[in-house]
Amino acid sequence: MYTYNHYHSITHEVLGIYCGECHVSLGGDSGIQLFLEKGDVLLIPAGVAHKNIGASTDFKCIGAYPGGKDFDINLGKSGERPGTDKNIRKVPVPKLDPVYGKEGLLSRYWI
Repeated sequence: MYTYNHYHSITHEVLGIYCGECHVSLGGDSGIQLFLEKGDVLLIPAGVAHKNIGASTDFKCIGAYPGGKDFDINLGKSGERPGTDKNIRKVPVPKLDPVYGKEGLLSRYWI
């Protein structure tokens, strides 16, 4: 995971942590911080800024996108919007929970 704020406007992202641990910032510098470790999975909706704010030396994760979709990287610079806003509105709610499929809780919590 990058050590600078970035977001994707054309897809959601799921991160699976398979080694080590990491502190993550979500929602920009004034957003929330989470501690992630091996075995954790994080679903990041399109348009939500995220960055690695500190990780163990053995930290490793894998990112995936619904349907194998390609992704873009946006940094919140002037000129990105309103184009990225239009993209974000077009991204559909995921059909399945990335871990538990149809039996998962994603649809219960996704607004």
